Amino acid sequence: MNRCPITYETCGSEQYSAKGLQLLHPKLSTLHPLPYSAEQQRLEAATRMQRMSIQGVQPKLSAVLDVSASKFDLVDVDGRYIIKPQSHIFQSVPELEDVSMRMAKVISIETPFHGLVYSKDGSLSYFIRRFDRIGKSKKVAVEDFAQLAGLSRTTKYRFSTEKMIAIIDAHCTFPVIEKTKFFRLLLFSFLIGNEDMHLKNFSLITRQQKVEFSPAYDLLNSTLAMGGAVEEMALPIAGKKSKLKRATFVKYLAEERLQLTTTIIKQELDSIKTALPEWKQLLDICFLSTDLKRAYWELIEERAKRMDLWSF
Repeated sequence: MNRCPITYETCGSEQYSAKGLQLLHPKLSTLHPLPYSAEQQRLEAATRMQRMSIQGVQPKLSAVLDVSASKFDLVDVDGRYIIKPQSHIFQSVPELEDVSMRMAKVISIETPFHGLVYSKDGSLSYFIRRFDRIGKSKKVAVEDFAQLAGLSRTTKYRFSTEKMIAIIDAHCTFPVIEKTKFFRLLLFSFLIGNEDMHLKNFSLITRQQKVEFSPAYDLLNSTLAMGGAVEEMALPIAGKKSKLKRATFVKYLAEERLQLTTTIIKQELDSIKTALPEWKQLLDICFLSTDLKRAYWELIEERAKRMDLWSF
């Protein structure tokens, strides 16, 4: 019995469920594999890198969905989707990113439409719909925190969590609302082992004349992908990147620096405690190996207990 890599629901002998295909496009009734192996996708990404508007260490491809031909096509410009193939260095990155993004949505972190797609060699690639495009080519105003801080791709780690708060205050239409989102995203990243949330992984978007946090992206358990990590956060909180405690997040960050109310903080913490069983269900049915599922849940358990959020 197969599971759909777009919805995780069972789909019999089919590769995708009807619901998954409908989410991609209402007129889609099948989806052909990407006509490239994982290795070929990585080579394509390297070749096209100079001509595309998406960059980064992880190989990325720009794509459009050709509904009439029931397939994704790679393009250099005006792509509506980003596709990330399997890495030859890190393990199961597409599967880790996909399930992590689903877990984020459970606690009301806004995420773009995303899923997994089969390649011609049977491997899974991750796809995500771009939120910075409207129609075929109209761009939406989006700036990441490195741009807002006057830093670059090479200096994206040279900052602190506290300094990011000043950016929120300076640019967001309703800073208190966005500070709550910021706290939620930071705590989530810590709980899932995402220790690579540097400045370029946070962005502000302008929608309906309002400046706010963009939908989340690049959320994954990078600790597992890399086979272990020394640090727990990319940007320091109270001067620390590891051995973080509940007091660091709640007392220092949420209360003192973000100045969130006791009610808001409690709501955020309770939301995570309530979400843990659903996170476990997602891990149970996701496309990770049994060993990685176990390791992922064990990491969440350890960190949730450290934050006094374990509800099992």
